[in-house]
Amino acid sequence: MRVPLGVAVPAGTVKLDVISVEAFKQAMLAAKTIAVPESTSGIWLQSDLFPRLGIAEKITVKATPRGSDATKMVAARRADLAVLPVSEILHATGVDFAGSLPPEIQFVQVFSAAVVSGAQEIANAKRLIEFFSSAHATEAIKKSGMEPLATSA
Repeated sequence: MRVPLGVAVPAGTVKLDVISVEAFKQAMLAAKTIAVPESTSGIWLQSDLFPRLGIAEKITVKATPRGSDATKMVAARRADLAVLPVSEILHATGVDFAGSLPPEIQFVQVFSAAVVSGAQEIANAKRLIEFFSSAHATEAIKKSGMEPLATSA
């Protein structure tokens, strides 16, 4: 499954324009506080994207242990927006999805599944993996903000 990054804003507020790189950059500069997860995406935002856009020293970023903590900060209005995986925005309470990052600056995370050595439930694990790659799971994957990589027949 692939998961792009997106922007969360407080529910009911005016949606930000993040469709272009310049619009995204301006939205970041206008925010008093930006919440990001401490995980891979937050690390990439702080160490790569924000410096590359020339805004790292001009913005205030608050890293949270989990993506859900970043959306909670936005919902409580302790942050103006959050940048995190879309899958962590779509079903979060108190926030709206403003949009995905533009393709030129997008960071897509890929999640995969495997049966590990020594697994006790090998047959069940294989069935779960088969289900995740089936057409039946595609709709649920898409509704959760992820993109399926492949489907089996």
